[in-house]
Amino acid sequence: MNYKQRYTAFFILDSFIVLTAIFFCYWLLHPSSTIFSNTIILISSITLLISHHIAAHFFHLYDRIWSVASVRELLTIFYAVTISLITASAVQFVVSGDMYVRLMAITWLLHIVMIGGSRFALRIAHDRTTIKANGDLKSVLIVGAGQAGTILARSMHNNPSPQYKPVAFVDDDPTKQQLTLMGIKVCGTTQDIPRIVEEKKIEEIILAIPSLGKFGIHDIYEICSKTNAKVKIMPKVENVLTGNVSVNDMQDVKIEDLLGRDEVELDMIAISQKLTNKVILVTGAGGSIGSEICRQVLKFQPKKLLLLGHGENSIYTIHMELIENKASEGIEIIPIIADIQDRERIFEVVGSYLPDVIYHAAAHKHVPLMEYNPREAIKNNVFGTKNVADAANEYGVSNFVLVSTDKAVNPPNVMGSTKRIAEMIIQNLATRSNTIYAAVRFGNVLGSRGSVVPRFKAQIAIGGPVTVTHPDMTRYFMTIPEASRLVLQAGTLAKGGEVFVLDMGEPVKIVDLASNLIRLSGYTKDEIQIQFSGIRPGEKMYEELLQPEEIQEEHIYPKIHVGKAIALETEALHELLVNLQSLDIDDVKEEIVSVANNKWQIREHTAIKVPV
Repeated sequence: MNYKQRYTAFFILDSFIVLTAIFFCYWLLHPSSTIFSNTIILISSITLLISHHIAAHFFHLYDRIWSVASVRELLTIFYAVTISLITASAVQFVVSGDMYVRLMAITWLLHIVMIGGSRFALRIAHDRTTIKANGDLKSVLIVGAGQAGTILARSMHNNPSPQYKPVAFVDDDPTKQQLTLMGIKVCGTTQDIPRIVEEKKIEEIILAIPSLGKFGIHDIYEICSKTNAKVKIMPKVENVLTGNVSVNDMQDVKIEDLLGRDEVELDMIAISQKLTNKVILVTGAGGSIGSEICRQVLKFQPKKLLLLGHGENSIYTIHMELIENKASEGIEIIPIIADIQDRERIFEVVGSYLPDVIYHAAAHKHVPLMEYNPREAIKNNVFGTKNVADAANEYGVSNFVLVSTDKAVNPPNVMGSTKRIAEMIIQNLATRSNTIYAAVRFGNVLGSRGSVVPRFKAQIAIGGPVTVTHPDMTRYFMTIPEASRLVLQAGTLAKGGEVFVLDMGEPVKIVDLASNLIRLSGYTKDEIQIQFSGIRPGEKMYEELLQPEEIQEEHIYPKIHVGKAIALETEALHELLVNLQSLDIDDVKEEIVSVANNKWQIREHTAIKVPV
């Protein structure tokens, strides 16, 4: 029915109910009297009919969707009926000087029952129709019987195109055990999930606890992983209430949700003071980390944002993305194609734009690939960094932040060694420059180009197998936004020469990461197998974030450590760089690894390298 038809139907129905209620109640109280001979009752009934329609119109009783009615709608019926009965009683008293209290009280009660019953009959009919159609719906276990779980269950019941059928709750609150919510029983705690999934043949588990955090998600997911049910997360309640998403838009658990720790939060005021209305240069701006740094910087309204990179396609992509972002209004975003190995070009760029802050993210980062190409790693990671850092010093850049890696700690490989030497370069400059230099060491960045996650996903997409180098290999992990936020925060904390490290909790076994990705993709280990391929050139079984002598116990900022890594004197650094340019290819790896591990020094008054 259209709106007009629905309004007319409810108007006629309520007219019948109002008159039937008062006449029936009068007959119950005075069965021997003739109703139509009592003028007071006739006046009362007409007054009640008119006042009811006025109240019903005011409270929208004729234009509500009663098939999804709730307690709130029942209250509107209560208000409308009560107001109309009070009005009729008042008119009755004015006309006759008396009031039929028992009659009006019973009429009020019958009125509510009949009006409410007529409306909720539609709700019952809707629910029965939904239940009949529930045969093809996915049976769901909701984790959390609080406000979010209630909203979720109600939404599933009321959804005109249902996909899910909630069959049970679990909640760790002992006071909720065995209680019923929205007709659904709280069947146990999170520890009972495997049993409940098996007993009730659950197909999906939905986490509906907004306060859970990464620790809680990780712990519950470990329990859920013992079942074959797919795990999803309910959207945040605030996003549902603001209309950004529907409560039924379930989100898959992402691999970053399983890191088992909360992400770093920013000191927005301190970062704003560094970036707002300033000129910011990001090298490697087209890469995974560099592009995210650009997105984060954009939020702080810099005066200019310089996107420097060697690959034109990647720089074009991030440039287009940023200028189409609403936050970019009033900000000059300049794409710059340049190779950090080209010293003259880098000096030209820095001298032309005079940036206030440089985030140096450009680097070769692939460990096995750099083992095959050590010269390129040195040219890019060592001399490229020196070019940008020297330009910062030459033109008085306020802050310079180097994106480093945990692989720079005790490195056995070319990539890690070149990044450690890059740290030494900026540490040396920090001792003799007005520019504030700092380095930020990352663990592995989930989702970045060249990381294991995209490779695992690609292998899963073709049906496997997923290849892992060794069952005991571990790594620290963080997300791309988290890594980028750490870079920004480091720029505000630096005083010169520091190496900042994120407290990333416990390292993760790569084989566990692969197993979780297989499950998150909807497969079992039998469907997608894991194979061990052996450790690749230059790889370590585990990574470290700081050497023992670098560690300072206290956090200088929540979840951020700072270490004073060992620096090289200017003379030693100069000799090292000269050697790296002149050594044969076979000697390069040995040279940079020994330097990075502090296993060499120069003799006093000589320029001869002396192994220790």
